[in-house]
Amino acid sequence: MDTVSRGVSLTDQAVESIRGAIIKGDLVPDRLYTGSELARQLGVSRTPIREALQVLSRRGMVIIEKNRGVRVLNTSVKSLIEVFQVRLMLEVPMSRRAAQLKTDSSVAEFEAAVELFRVAAESGDPGAVLRADRDFHGALMAGAGNDKARELLQEERDFVLSTGVGTVPTSRTAMECFDDHADIIAAYRRGDAVAVGRAVSRHIANTVRILIRQETRNRPEFGEVDADEAINWLTQQC
Repeated sequence: MDTVSRGVSLTDQAVESIRGAIIKGDLVPDRLYTGSELARQLGVSRTPIREALQVLSRRGMVIIEKNRGVRVLNTSVKSLIEVFQVRLMLEVPMSRRAAQLKTDSSVAEFEAAVELFRVAAESGDPGAVLRADRDFHGALMAGAGNDKARELLQEERDFVLSTGVGTVPTSRTAMECFDDHADIIAAYRRGDAVAVGRAVSRHIANTVRILIRQETRNRPEFGEVDADEAINWLTQQC
């Protein structure tokens, strides 16, 4: 993990460092880590580590075992479905709002994210595509002007990233992932708020269906869930 610098909030820095280590796989699911161990790796006292772990516990990324330590959580099918339900609840109306509130600044941020996503897709690097996909959605949501909702969505995406569950390259190529955003991009450029919302809804629903099918190959419990039933009540409102 990256060590932290002596800044205003060591807790915030510890949160970001531990979160990043989980996403990169430096901290793995199920292994028990002690507060002292993490504090030593980050070069800080146990107090900011303890506070950071409380934050990450609330985000669903770790579970704290009293007087023992902390474990990185492995995702369950229920948790994965709930993440995508939250995304549908928030991203669809926010994407519509972003299209309605377009400014030169928000358009420039969006187009920059599209270009970086395209370059990452052409490289075929799964990690780069994952980050570019995240940043694309973040740029779109930024245009809605609701920082709290955007922060919550980032936490939900972090949870999925921490599990190592992704569709590229297991179920689709990097370019296929990028292309699945084409209707979102086109609708946003036209300024068609309704079409943007529908495209975002379609994309999220498509992604969760792919993930459920993919994970069922190695985790039979995923096959017991009807993804359509779990998300259709949300997509039908779009």
